[in-house]
Amino acid sequence: MTVHFIGAGPGAPDLITIRGRDLIASSPVCLYAGSLVPKELLTHCPADARIIDTAPMALEAIVAEFVRAHTEGKDVARLHSGDLSIWSAMGEQLRELDRLGIPYTITPGVPSFAAAAAALKRELTLPEVAQSLVLTRTGGRASSMPPKETLATFAASGATLAIHLSIHAIEKVVAELLPFYGPDCPAAVVCRASWPDERILHAPLAQIAADVAAAGLERTALILVGPALAAQDFRTSALYDADYQRRFRA
Repeated sequence: MTVHFIGAGPGAPDLITIRGRDLIASSPVCLYAGSLVPKELLTHCPADARIIDTAPMALEAIVAEFVRAHTEGKDVARLHSGDLSIWSAMGEQLRELDRLGIPYTITPGVPSFAAAAAALKRELTLPEVAQSLVLTRTGGRASSMPPKETLATFAASGATLAIHLSIHAIEKVVAELLPFYGPDCPAAVVCRASWPDERILHAPLAQIAADVAAAGLERTALILVGPALAAQDFRTSALYDADYQRRFRA
């Protein structure tokens, strides 16, 4: 018996890996985060699968389902939205499984920032404009931020910022970023990236908070800030330069 943690992707049900889909299809138990995972993915479950929405459940109840499946010798497909490596609350579940001696695997998924970049039709790193992408968030009730991980610290680098779980605090976000990026820096908000009701807002940094308020966006939205979001006169990459010699060219 194995618990298979599966990144279910950002929303569109076809944005799941083949491995993830096949693990769902082979697992007689499925635990899924119902508030964010599309229910269409549950059609891959076996017809007689036990399917449990973990949205209203505490950690102890989720672990109890793992223990029950372990006792019954049944594999579990554990679906989380996006990718499991960031803000998935997987770490605390793995700690419990390690304590209990229950085996598990991890299958990555398409992260929300990648879906947002695709929706914007932008590369988030451009030569000599931005070569770093910072994935961060602001503190909230569920988790405070470590003292050194401030927006100001990251903004000082000039990198592209992908700010998660912070749309409710966008005015605070803008206030902290303005001294570093300036009022005209490109910004965007992508709400429910890849879902049928996806919404995209483009605006200068100084304007984006007002646009978000006017649109009534309150959750499930990603804030992106940085010059790469609108740059057009960047240097062409050396990767495809005809005179750039590399091992894969004769």
